[in-house]
Amino acid sequence: MPRIEAIEIRLHLPLRSPYTFPKRRDMESIQGARSFAIEMHGGQLYGDRPYSFHLDQVAEIASSYGHQAETLAFLHDTVEDTSATLDEVRERFGSFIADCVALLTDQPGENRKERKAKTYAKLAEVNDERQLALIVKAADRLANVRACVADGNERLLSVYRGEHEVFKLAAFRAGLCDELWGELGSLLSLVGPAVPTSGKS
Repeated sequence: MPRIEAIEIRLHLPLRSPYTFPKRRDMESIQGARSFAIEMHGGQLYGDRPYSFHLDQVAEIASSYGHQAETLAFLHDTVEDTSATLDEVRERFGSFIADCVALLTDQPGENRKERKAKTYAKLAEVNDERQLALIVKAADRLANVRACVADGNERLLSVYRGEHEVFKLAAFRAGLCDELWGELGSLLSLVGPAVPTSGKS
């Protein structure tokens, strides 16, 4: 029986690279990020679910890429959507994670299209170790699209479909997290046409 369980676990792990379980210090960082994010997001909802649902989904996807990716996944919306600051993130989780959170944080804009254009411009310039942010950005978008498909949210799914080409030009790097992009493209190709994203949202 133990041998069978080990085989089953291996079959469910990503083919990209062998999984290594986080060390105690790394696990503490992950747990600390989750606790901090949940505290900061407070009573915010993700649709009709607690916001922790979304954070857990993104972190689960990102966990295949290491403990820093999982830590960043929990923190990716804290500065954009809560009162948390980059200085707080830097003090708690270090400069590298804070720099990645900054990349993932939308700047103010008149509408979604303008905000996302600013974020995509930042992502397009990344060519160093901060590419970790690109993995988490892909994980975030994949989690959102999965939720849209599961909930039948065609309106938001159409928005993501309309943004996909520009988003991919900015955030895709060959060999970085191809599995995520493959699933994302497959899900976005399932149903109808895209809608414009110039309105407020």
